[in-house]
Amino acid sequence: MSNELLRLQAVKKFMELDHQIVTDLNEIVGLAAQICNTPVALVTLLDKDKQWFKAAIGTDMDCTERKLAFCNFTIKQPGVLVVPDLALDERFCDSPLVTSGMKARFYAGVPLITKEGFALGTLCVVDVQPGELSKNQINSLKVLAKQVLNLMELNWSLRTLEHQHQQTQIQKAAIGKSEMKLKAIFDSSKDTHILVGRQLEVLAFNKSASVFIRTTFNKKLTNGDSILQYTSPGLLKQFSKYFTVALAGRSIKREWALFPGTLNESWKETSFIPVKDISGMVIGVALNSTDITTRKRHEEQIRIQNEALQRIAIIQSHELRRPVASLLGIMDLMRMENIDFGYFNIMEITVQELDEKIRGIVKDSEDTIKGGHLAIVA
Repeated sequence: MSNELLRLQAVKKFMELDHQIVTDLNEIVGLAAQICNTPVALVTLLDKDKQWFKAAIGTDMDCTERKLAFCNFTIKQPGVLVVPDLALDERFCDSPLVTSGMKARFYAGVPLITKEGFALGTLCVVDVQPGELSKNQINSLKVLAKQVLNLMELNWSLRTLEHQHQQTQIQKAAIGKSEMKLKAIFDSSKDTHILVGRQLEVLAFNKSASVFIRTTFNKKLTNGDSILQYTSPGLLKQFSKYFTVALAGRSIKREWALFPGTLNESWKETSFIPVKDISGMVIGVALNSTDITTRKRHEEQIRIQNEALQRIAIIQSHELRRPVASLLGIMDLMRMENIDFGYFNIMEITVQELDEKIRGIVKDSEDTIKGGHLAIVA
């Protein structure tokens, strides 16, 4: 990117000036005109096509074409440009500003150079008579030019800070709104969620966690307390082990019973999930618990049903088939001894049909038991 493009970008930063800054700049140009004994003094900024008067005394114009600007030459050199008689200077003698219009004859300008080295414009004085500036007047003009630049940079800084403040407020509002939504979702969950720090201190929790701790342990869940204060004594060793695993960066999930063997028995499935910062360092553990009491009770019912079915199957396979097996054996003996009577064939067919039906019942019982085991696995 060329220096001129960079300079134009710098000029753009200072184009919009607050009212108070403009007032202060007008006071400076008034002082410059007084010190230099000229009727006209200006603060100018030069963009691509125009020279803009950001503060002025002695003229009602607010801009000129850049190609006509005396300041075009001033911004191309570091020091003060003094032209005692514009009409005698070949650079300016044909300018409409000299030959007509205000008929300027004297010009002196100081470039407004930023810390980055970009000349934005000038603090300049103009007279309709040829003239000169003393050394003190030139030094004063330089000092005033520094103050002009300081005021303009202050204006830009204040505007930038104000913009940043507005953006920060917008971001805070957006974050606040997001946090409210997240908290609403967080607190509406039936599962318990607790964020635990590396020292096992409670950092955050949802409403369900608070209610669970209060109803289960008759304690108030409080940030900063050790999570082990809210853990059943019989599970302390296991929980400490699980936290150590999670803090090492590995997730772990376990099922555990509260008040086992009592009427208040309940079950929880708890996940210990490492929480990492943007650098990947584990800064805590997300402790998420789901109530699985209903599932556990359902599994227990299925287990009891399976045991009952197994007992039925044993009875069916042994008790029911035993007399049938005896009848089949007696009939085999009768056949071996050639004992025959009119109903032998009918009796044999009936006993065989009964045996087949019992075998079918046993098979159905075994299939039902398998189905029960599948329900437990699911």
